[in-house]
Amino acid sequence: MQRFAEPMARLIDELRKLPGVGTKSAQRYAFHILRASDADANALATAIHALKQHLRLCSLCNNITDVDPCHYCTNPARNQHVICVVEEPTNIAAIEKTRSYNGLYHVLHGTLSPVNGIGPDQLRLTNLWPRLSKLADADNTTAELGELILADSPTVEGEATARYLADEAHRRFPTLRITRIATGVPAGSDIEYADEVTMTRALEGRRSL
Repeated sequence: MQRFAEPMARLIDELRKLPGVGTKSAQRYAFHILRASDADANALATAIHALKQHLRLCSLCNNITDVDPCHYCTNPARNQHVICVVEEPTNIAAIEKTRSYNGLYHVLHGTLSPVNGIGPDQLRLTNLWPRLSKLADADNTTAELGELILADSPTVEGEATARYLADEAHRRFPTLRITRIATGVPAGSDIEYADEVTMTRALEGRRSL
């Protein structure tokens, strides 16, 4: 078994903790850093340090940000009457890429998973209910109400989370509009190869033309 000098072994061990990085990849990254110039290596170290020092969670939506509230929550050009719930901060980029959504976000940082001991208390929901209260106008008498979009992934955990949020939001705010993103056959694919669940969702999510 190959042995590395202690600093190299320590770096490899740390790199292996990154998702999707195995021993071989960690070794390759470590040697790349070793061969890099001092300026490049220091720039990487500085960037990692700055990441930990300056990034935090937005107090309103839980997105990762360097200012609080984040630029989505404070942007007056965004629709303040629509909140889209996502599982992770990375999901926001996928939605923004479409350029078809201009509302606000709320990041859960996970999904319900009883098997792994993750219940509602482990999700970042505490600051969601006051935001929904404003959308529903507190006394639930406003004719023009906001919308809650549930954009959890169509996995078992994602569906359970969406169902829980829908039930809880309906209970707390009966007049709030609650929607779920459509799922179905991906664009460019052949329906011949779609599984039963995917095809069912595609039919359920059909729309008029």
